[in-house]
Amino acid sequence: MRNTVLSAATVLLAGTTLVGSVRSAELPKGAARNIVLVHGAFVDQTSWQPVADILAKEGYNVTLVENPLTSLVADVDATKQALAKQEGRTVLVGHSWGGVVITQAGNDPKVSALVYVSAFAPDVGQSLAILAKSGPATEGAAAIHPDDKGNLYIDPKVFPSAVAADLPPQIAESLANHQLPLNHTAFEAPVDTAAWRDKPTFYVISTKDKVIAPEAQKFFAAEMKAQTTEVAGSHASLVVHAKEVAAVIEKAALAK
Repeated sequence: MRNTVLSAATVLLAGTTLVGSVRSAELPKGAARNIVLVHGAFVDQTSWQPVADILAKEGYNVTLVENPLTSLVADVDATKQALAKQEGRTVLVGHSWGGVVITQAGNDPKVSALVYVSAFAPDVGQSLAILAKSGPATEGAAAIHPDDKGNLYIDPKVFPSAVAADLPPQIAESLANHQLPLNHTAFEAPVDTAAWRDKPTFYVISTKDKVIAPEAQKFFAAEMKAQTTEVAGSHASLVVHAKEVAAVIEKAALAK
């Protein structure tokens, strides 16, 4: 199930298959050729597939990180392993919880730019829990609950409207019923590095997001002095607005 959580959405909305490593186009002169995509909580790496397919067709070498979602350390380690395999400058991209991961992992010297997509962007000493409490309340955040093992889920009844209101209902319901849990320790762990302080940073704000309030996203972008793009999408804007998100990542690839 882990590699097929969003496969139906990918086929329906993007009409594509899993990304390959074959370059099919000429990149702009001076562009970073490597893109590493880090997914958020409750879904797997296929959430990035529509964006990945666009970038691969443009000639980029695209890597999808498979976060274990067991701890911040584990997810950062998975991302660092992916970065270690890259040759040359790399754009590191995070969605939602993935923003916390790239904030910690993005100090790698290969990382030439960071892109946050509807993502949390902590500063040193901040955790996801701290950010969630300090920002405006949202329908999605209020629906996150732990099970008896301390794993966090979004209430399946709330998930479709809160997370993926602009996806077809059957896709949103499937995602709700096949969530990947985020361990509560990840939710509570603070970052000790804020890579965005030293890297060119970009932010895609989803103006209809009901998980991370648009006001909070704008605050993160302003704090980071990020180049900002807005899309009229839900928290799943990386799927529905894949073209716009890919365009921002391509802009980041040219950043110096």
